[in-house]
Amino acid sequence: MKLLLLRHGMTAWNLEKRVQGRIDQPLCAAGRERLEKFDLPDWTRSCRWYSSPLRRATESAELLALDYRVEAALIEMSWGEWEGEILKPLRRELGDEMRANEARGLDFRPPGGESPREVQVRLEPWLRRIAAHGGDCAAVVHQGVIRCIYSLALGWDMRGESPVDFAWDALHTFELSPEGRLLDSYEVIPLDFS
Repeated sequence: MKLLLLRHGMTAWNLEKRVQGRIDQPLCAAGRERLEKFDLPDWTRSCRWYSSPLRRATESAELLALDYRVEAALIEMSWGEWEGEILKPLRRELGDEMRANEARGLDFRPPGGESPREVQVRLEPWLRRIAAHGGDCAAVVHQGVIRCIYSLALGWDMRGESPVDFAWDALHTFELSPEGRLLDSYEVIPLDFS
C-alpha cells in the first residue's frame, strides 16, 4: 500500500526560520494563498487522509478540501526549550555542544524535547494500524515527521547531510508492507499549481 505525506502550508515562523515544534502556529496569509493554488492529483482523493492535530496541518487539510481524521501520533517532534529559536544563531551560541548533539543523528535531542528515534517509536503503531486497515493512505504532517518516516524507510541514521533534498511542495510517497513496515521505497510527486 502507498503512504503519501504532504507538509503543511507556511506559517509566519516558517518564513522567519524559527523552530516551531509543538507551538500551534496558524498558517500565514502567504501559506494559505499557496495552498489554494495546489492541485492534488485526483487519485489522491480516494486515499484515507489523516492530519497532525496542530492547527497548521488541519488548516492545510481544510484548505485542500480533504476528508481527514486527526491523528495524535502525527504531531511534530517536540523541540522543548528550543521552540521559537532560529537554528543558525543557536548553533553559533552553543558551538561544540550543538555539533555533538546533532552528530547523534536519530538520538539528537533538544533540551526538554524528543529525539527523532522517539518520533519513530510513536509513529510505528500508527503505521501498523493503517496497514491493517488496507488501502492507500495520506497525511498532512510536518517536516520532522516526513524526515523520520524517510529515515525508517531508507535506513538513514540522520547523521550528516540528508541523502535527498526534500521538496516541501510535493507529495512524499512511501510503500508499506501489510504488517505496517516501511519498505525501501521513496518517490516525490511534485504538486501542480493552478
